[in-house]
Amino acid sequence: MNRIQRCLSVVAALGGALFAFAVAAPAALATPAPPDPNPAYYVPPPIVHTVVTGFMPGWQIALIAVVASVVTVRAERAWSARRPVATPARPGT
Repeated sequence: MNRIQRCLSVVAALGGALFAFAVAAPAALATPAPPDPNPAYYVPPPIVHTVVTGFMPGWQIALIAVVASVVTVRAERAWSARRPVATPARPGT
């Protein structure tokens, strides 16, 4: 049964990857229309200077790291509290 489940999970993963490529392909292969070779008038596009390039600010990265560490510590403590405590073996038995 484990082999069948493993094979089915591989097939599902490959199917999901194929679906993702099929969905992303039209957007990746899209090209803009060619410009008119003889426009009646030509207005050059405005020059835009970007200030923010889209990176995540440092405080957000620090917040994510703190939240992840708190969640990890709490999950570990909850998991270790449910584990049975092993009794030490008596010497000579």
